[in-house]
Amino acid sequence: MGAIKNSSQFSLLESHHSDSSTAIPVKLITATVCFEKKEQAWFVTSKVPTDLTIQVGDITFYAHKHPLTSRSGYFNRIDLEKPLKFGNDVKLNNFPGGSETFENVLKFCYGLPVDLTPTNVAPLRCASEFLEMTEEFEDGNLISKAEAFLTFIVLSSLKNSITVLKSCESLSPWAENLQIIRRCCDTIAWQACRDNLANGEFTDDERWWFGEVSTLRIDHFVRIITTTRAKGAKPEVIGACIMHYAEKWLCGMGLGLEDHSQGSGKHELQLCILSGKRQERSPGYNKEQRVLIESLISILPQEKEAVSCKFLLQMLKMATVYSATPALVSELEKKIGMVLEDANANDLLIPKYRGGDEEKHSHPPSGECTMHDIDSVQRIVEYFLMHEQQRHQQNTENSPVGKLLDNYLAEVARDPNLTISKFQVLAEALPPSARSCDDGLYRAIDTYLKTHPSITEHDRWRLCKLMDCAKLSLDACMHAAQNDRLPLRTIIQVLFSEQLKVREAIQKKEPVPNEITEQESRWTSAEKKIETTKAELEMVKTMLQEMQKDYYELQQEWEKLNIKQKSVSSWSNGWKKLKNSTFFHGKMDYNVTGESHPNWFQSKPSKKAIYLLKVSNTIYPMQKQTQRRVIYNSSVSSSQL
Repeated sequence: MGAIKNSSQFSLLESHHSDSSTAIPVKLITATVCFEKKEQAWFVTSKVPTDLTIQVGDITFYAHKHPLTSRSGYFNRIDLEKPLKFGNDVKLNNFPGGSETFENVLKFCYGLPVDLTPTNVAPLRCASEFLEMTEEFEDGNLISKAEAFLTFIVLSSLKNSITVLKSCESLSPWAENLQIIRRCCDTIAWQACRDNLANGEFTDDERWWFGEVSTLRIDHFVRIITTTRAKGAKPEVIGACIMHYAEKWLCGMGLGLEDHSQGSGKHELQLCILSGKRQERSPGYNKEQRVLIESLISILPQEKEAVSCKFLLQMLKMATVYSATPALVSELEKKIGMVLEDANANDLLIPKYRGGDEEKHSHPPSGECTMHDIDSVQRIVEYFLMHEQQRHQQNTENSPVGKLLDNYLAEVARDPNLTISKFQVLAEALPPSARSCDDGLYRAIDTYLKTHPSITEHDRWRLCKLMDCAKLSLDACMHAAQNDRLPLRTIIQVLFSEQLKVREAIQKKEPVPNEITEQESRWTSAEKKIETTKAELEMVKTMLQEMQKDYYELQQEWEKLNIKQKSVSSWSNGWKKLKNSTFFHGKMDYNVTGESHPNWFQSKPSKKAIYLLKVSNTIYPMQKQTQRRVIYNSSVSSSQL
């Protein structure tokens, strides 16, 4: 980037050989100087022998005293306190930048060109501060040159600033005390916010700096995010940058966020594998991951639209695996409660992880050995209700959280270690108005009963009391009425509710609410059959009335015929025979020619009587057939309903 070279000057160098001193110009030393490395040592080769040994880490440097004391206040002060003589060994402990940086410093002191780059400028600046290479000893000393390069070259570019920040990771606390980290973070934040504030809306173009800052260490990343937020960056940008960083550095985060179609079993398998890796890896790595998680949680924006609910739940799972601080976990659960409406049941399946030592030395009750962290989900639901109350929206009617919780209960109900109390407390966490339909809750209860077949009748009734039978759909009612896992009292309530729904639907002539199109078509066909049956009944009623009228006329004619008889006894006997005959029972054996049985009566019947006999033989069978059809149609309609 830039080469810096010292001006030559004439000075004296004391050569300590046999207590004699010789005046040697520095120009003579630097004219033929070069550096040569042999194993773990650097030698300055020149016409003048070296008189100083410097130890930096594992590397030993053999150099001359005067080039260092003339530019470094550190070496000058040591020489004044205790004169440096031949064979003296100066050891530089905790030297910023190590032996590689000291080599560049040594070249600078000998007047050799040194290239300043974004990679080495921060170590050189810290090393010059350590050696006190100020303008007091020489104009254009290393401190001033490194500061000029930082100010005019590095801090004008975001990429160079990030490079300098990465080089500062091993320069603590020198880089912090010299404000190098702060100045670089300010530059990066200003560059990131400049386009952000100009565009007004968050676009993919604003992600251009995400990849650059994601290469930094977590403490530097936190500084950048904090500074960027203070300069007015949008919460969506901050949240997207944090998500990008988490996907890069947290093991298992990328898979959970990329694939939205995976089932709950695959997510749980990934978390179990991750838990196993946590036990196998070194404590240092686990601590690093825990610090990373806690740092990211601490800088999450407060705005609910900043990060997705899926990301927050994934972070909660990681915090559970690596045993993050309870206070930060609670803060994360509160953030999830604010956006719980955007979650799905699979994301809420948080595996319950217990550390190796805790698992060996403790034996919790069976109710606490559940596969999922039920208590965490319960706290999240409570935070959701608190958030809704703070927003003055206490009416949670038809909230999607009700359906979400029912789906979650159906998943965790398969856990054989889940107790009825935990299931009941979680089901009652939401008010009854949060569920417009209890089909999901019924499915969860049925799943629990299927997984726990040995529970008592009293416990079955406790579970079934959680649902409102009046909120069950017609399909759910039909399934529950035939479910032998439910207690008898619940089945009776379901049948009663189903009967009420059918009655209301018939009276209002409208389908049962929340039913599908197929059920509506069944109601329509049933109504048509009922109307047809009513019409047939009206026709039968009309024919019966006509028959009664003809029968009355026939009776009048019969009475006139009997008056002509002389004997009252003969009239009475004839009338009894007529009354007991098949004429009045619809079974008269009358042929087509109109001739009656010879024992019936002697006089020939009238035409109206013959017609009435034909009608009676036709109407009575048709009436019975119609009645049977009405009964059959009614039974078919009831079964379809």
